[in-house]
Amino acid sequence: MFSTSFSRLFTLCSALASLGVGYAAPHARAAGHLPSGPKFVVYTDSAIGGGAVLPPLDQIQGFNVVNLAFLLTTGPADQAKNWAALPAAQRQTLKQQYNAAGVSLVVSAFGETEHPTSQDPTTVANGLAQFVLNTDLDGIDVDYEEFELVVQQPGVGEAWLTTLTQTLRQQLPQGQFILSHAPVGPWFSPGFCPGGCYLTVDKNVGALIDWYNIQFYNQSPSPGYDDCDSLLNSTPSSVFAIEKSGVDVNKLVIGKPGTTADITNGGFIDPATLATCIKTAVAGGWKAGVMAFQFPHADKTWISTVKGSAFA
Repeated sequence: MFSTSFSRLFTLCSALASLGVGYAAPHARAAGHLPSGPKFVVYTDSAIGGGAVLPPLDQIQGFNVVNLAFLLTTGPADQAKNWAALPAAQRQTLKQQYNAAGVSLVVSAFGETEHPTSQDPTTVANGLAQFVLNTDLDGIDVDYEEFELVVQQPGVGEAWLTTLTQTLRQQLPQGQFILSHAPVGPWFSPGFCPGGCYLTVDKNVGALIDWYNIQFYNQSPSPGYDDCDSLLNSTPSSVFAIEKSGVDVNKLVIGKPGTTADITNGGFIDPATLATCIKTAVAGGWKAGVMAFQFPHADKTWISTVKGSAFA
């Protein structure tokens, strides 16, 4: 942690410069590729190998968003780092290829390894947005996971996320860039957080957020989300319960692990069973889409099975 906003910004800029992406004043750029209709999102955190950075298009047919994990306040890591390290011309060519195939390229920020709330949210957001602009991406996903803070310090995380989101939107205008968030399911449960968690964030800046990649996993034994009922109806943070709390149901993308290897604490539903949940949700008026963590366990076969005929 650094004592001033300037030093935090200097550290982030230095990290980006070391990868050849640099830092410049915010600048206009042609609109990115934004998916219309349901969002089918796959994260990629583990290196793919063979010289590739992105999941091959022929292995992710059916997905329309790839989230590269993770961008930290100290610079990109894992797949985000691999993407940033590519020559600019190669990034631009890949972006054109994936966009032409209907796939948007997004970077996911933070994840479980970073707790950024001690840093100035405006400074952090400006650095994140500049990375998107400098590395030919279609937007950013905010995967904020400060679990202890949101319970022990009411309102602090919510205010931080509000400012972060507002600043990101100033740099990445709506309709031109994707801005999603990836909260855990219980953060939409009334009373779970003294400050309201994502129910408060949604009230404050939900209009600026394109959709939520909700992590309906790693929450055993309760609420679990390991069957259709707890996922859709019977828990305070199930899909239709969140809708009753005032959140747009068609921003609630259902996130699930590709296999049990992609989770630490439950919530896996096999693809065929998950398909029945999705079909039930669509019949109930939901059509936000599905998120999977992560490729290669979640691939074209996984998403084809999960979709079934629900979105036909």
